Amino acid sequence: MKSAERTPILVVETLHSDLHPLNPKQKALAINMKSHILSSVPAPKPLLILASLLTALIATQAQAVVPELMSQGAPTLAPLVDKTAPAVVSIAIQGTVTAPRNPLMDDPFFERFFGAPPGSEGGQGNERKVRSAGSGVIVDAKEGFILTNHHVVDNADEIIVTLTDGRTLDAKVIGSDPGTDIALIKVDDPKNLTEMNFADSDKAKVGDFVLAIGNPFGLNHSVTSGIISQLGRTGINRGGYEDFIQTDAAINPGNSGGALVDMNGDLVGINSAIFSRSGGNIGIGFAIPANMARSVMDQLVEFGEVRRGLLGVSISDFTKESAEAYGMKNTDGALIQEIVPESAAEKAGLEVGDVVIKIDNEKIEGAAELRNSVGLKRSGDKVKITVLRDGKERAFTATLGSIDSISIANAADIHPGLQGAEFSNYKGDADSFVSDAVLVNSVEPNSQAAMNGLRPNDVITSVNRIRVTSTQDLTAAAKGQSVLMLRIARDNRTILLQIR
Repeated sequence: MKSAERTPILVVETLHSDLHPLNPKQKALAINMKSHILSSVPAPKPLLILASLLTALIATQAQAVVPELMSQGAPTLAPLVDKTAPAVVSIAIQGTVTAPRNPLMDDPFFERFFGAPPGSEGGQGNERKVRSAGSGVIVDAKEGFILTNHHVVDNADEIIVTLTDGRTLDAKVIGSDPGTDIALIKVDDPKNLTEMNFADSDKAKVGDFVLAIGNPFGLNHSVTSGIISQLGRTGINRGGYEDFIQTDAAINPGNSGGALVDMNGDLVGINSAIFSRSGGNIGIGFAIPANMARSVMDQLVEFGEVRRGLLGVSISDFTKESAEAYGMKNTDGALIQEIVPESAAEKAGLEVGDVVIKIDNEKIEGAAELRNSVGLKRSGDKVKITVLRDGKERAFTATLGSIDSISIANAADIHPGLQGAEFSNYKGDADSFVSDAVLVNSVEPNSQAAMNGLRPNDVITSVNRIRVTSTQDLTAAAKGQSVLMLRIARDNRTILLQIR
């Protein structure tokens, strides 16, 4: 799965609606087309005749579906584009990234005999300037708020927004959330802007027609059309919070952060990623649902960050094997494998072995859904949790905690290479090999963290040569870094682990 790297996606292609009876004009069109086909096509080709008639029927049905989008009798989306395009902007950024420092340069042997390479003295590595582009959607014209992707503005030192009327405006980041890949920026002089209203993305259906508006390959305000191919896709943003809308729209680099628009002209999603082996569109694109984007935006406006609720559990899918062991046939739900002491889960009365089947009466089909449901709520929120225990349903109420209250950090919010790991604050004592640091509580099998070599009970003491004594330090040290060099205490020895 490939993220549209600071230049991502776009989507859509066609229109939809229910069948309607043909009016006299449409009947005449169909009869004329049929007459033409019968006179020009050999009789032995009935399938060709049928296909042509169906084409005529589909065309006339499009007219019946969206009469407001008609121009001189021909179907057009121009009025919809005219309405929505001014709310979509081009975003150009200039930023600074730091290349990772070679850990061998910290070895006195290498430094003595080979010397330090230019630019390697001190610091974390060499800095370089980067330029990139993407798209954004104006969601509050009065305040000048624009939604885009986190990966579009990550590491940005300067942000320039270009409107459809040619104006360029400076912008700044209000807040950014790598877990959902949503960022909120604000232009300095919000005058005469056009905003786009949010759709209720929970009401979106497979087969709905959509438009995608963005700036693929720097081609400003390009429009494509398509349908919603599927809902609730996961496995795209590894380690993140996922509930993607899949579309067959043409999505290419530069469209990231652009709008996925429904036939009412409302924002149904923020284009974010594509599935591609070549880097170009193959008809599989993904958008972050508008409801998720709006929820994140509200917290970014209020706090400048996302303060996620934490239940304090380690979970897995309730597999067929697990169901058999429980004497059950249904595999829906998330199995609680571990509960953090003093967490919201423990205080609510949840137990290891419980199968979570509902959150606030919303069905939970697997671990990903439970993680999304809880992770998109705020710390302090009360949630109703329905579990299966001993074959019976039981309901509990939990008050969600926070990273600060139970000292657990969400790996997805720290770095993609740490996906699948859970961390807590480590308190050293007189007998400890290290002092205060960060403990790796658990690592999911086959996760990115596991593949990068991280193990349970590892103690992280520094990140890119920055001392860390808490999960907050770990998060701060890793922010904006493409590569992490972790100094780890493991089995009374110190190792360096590179995380990409």
